[in-house]
Amino acid sequence: QLTVNLMPPHRLYAESKTHLPLSTSLLYVPACCSARYNLALLAFFGFFLLYALRVNLSVALVDMVEPNISLAKNTTSNVCPEHSSTINVPRNTTGEKYSWDADTQGWILGSFFYGYIITQIPGGYIASKIGGKLLLGFGVFGTSVFTLLTPLAANLGVGYLIAVRALEGLGEGVTFPAMHSMWSSWAPPLERSKLLSISYAGAQLGTVVSLPLSGLICYYMNWVYVFYIFGALGVLWFFFWMWLVSDTPETHRSISHAEREYILSSLKDQLSTQKSVPWRPILESLPLWAIVVAHFSYNWTFYTLLTLLPTYMKEILRFDAQENGFLSALPYFGCWLCIILSGQIADYLREKRNLSTVCVRKCFTLIGMIGPAVFLVAAGFIGCNYALAVAFVTISTTLGGFCTSGYSINHLDIAPSYAGILLGITNSFATIPGMVGPVIAKNLTHNNTVGEWQTVFYIAASINLFGAIFFALFASGEVQDWAVSGYHLHRN
Repeated sequence: QLTVNLMPPHRLYAESKTHLPLSTSLLYVPACCSARYNLALLAFFGFFLLYALRVNLSVALVDMVEPNISLAKNTTSNVCPEHSSTINVPRNTTGEKYSWDADTQGWILGSFFYGYIITQIPGGYIASKIGGKLLLGFGVFGTSVFTLLTPLAANLGVGYLIAVRALEGLGEGVTFPAMHSMWSSWAPPLERSKLLSISYAGAQLGTVVSLPLSGLICYYMNWVYVFYIFGALGVLWFFFWMWLVSDTPETHRSISHAEREYILSSLKDQLSTQKSVPWRPILESLPLWAIVVAHFSYNWTFYTLLTLLPTYMKEILRFDAQENGFLSALPYFGCWLCIILSGQIADYLREKRNLSTVCVRKCFTLIGMIGPAVFLVAAGFIGCNYALAVAFVTISTTLGGFCTSGYSINHLDIAPSYAGILLGITNSFATIPGMVGPVIAKNLTHNNTVGEWQTVFYIAASINLFGAIFFALFASGEVQDWAVSGYHLHRN
């Protein structure tokens, strides 16, 4: 017992995992009502609102644009028959309509990502210097304010709308790197998958709620309220975040002493104290490039579906806007469930089954990228079978949820101290699909035939497959040499 008590705290934590009879508060601190899980919950609602703010335009745009006359006369044999709706409620038609063609709509949907890509790496760097709390808080606040201005911008002209969406992207771009940076100080290694999957699952649930709710708001009220309601909720969340959250366990006002010690001791040997960022070793790191390729590939499919699924539902499967919202949300509800469950399973496999971190990350990434590719291709081949089309797209997006416990949190495994910067780098590359994916897909689907959409699905599936294989070959689960304190001292 004496030798155990003399161990430094991080060794105590490590030894506790071998079930030695230790009587210390460092062994484990329950999750219920703990500061780290409260942070995860508040972050969950933050990302919920961020994605609601991001995707509401996809649904509102269907209502903002004048009906395309050419589509009504489209006689291509491959296009599905009208899908009969059982709901017959008078629709609100007071919203302003704009004559934007398909290419313009593609630019409007893609403009968000032009702002989003700019603040990724600066967001990670600033978060590593000043902490993620202010950055994430003001990122959500800024996005919310510009969302409130969206109807005004649309009235002023398409250029103003594109500019406001790009400014929303600027605000939202710092949020994921800031959150990753915060978790590098808050998440014990064996709880990483759980804590990060809870906080980031909010993004999927935001999509789930926002798509049908936006559809209902457009149907019964007016599309402008889509932006007013979600924008106001974002501002409200900001005040809760600033009041209840701290950058690190040391500065938290109400954290218990036991939990603070538990978190700090578990991270003791994983964090770097050096002030300068080792940019060259970071950019030469193959495990980082494995994450970059996986992140890019996954986002190509994700963003293409996120921005164009409502259009696919309306123009190919011929669902009306109200059904469209619910059915567009179904895939993301599956993904949300999968993220929550896979986070629990991943940490169970690492802690109880002693599977290596790299094994878990690779397996979950393979399932989360090859599975969606298979079902996405299948979705393009079942023509006008509505039930199967929705089922296949849902299964495809659901399986993608495994990636959250795969490549998506691998930054924290290989370099906890620089996780925000690494996520900024990978998310910069992974934002490119959001910029070009919808534009390419819109250009490929001018006539909205099933064949054209098959091409869109083929491209997405091929990119997914390549990303999965690259990650499986080159990923790592170990903290890299350049990411710990002694690297600069001993590199020679």
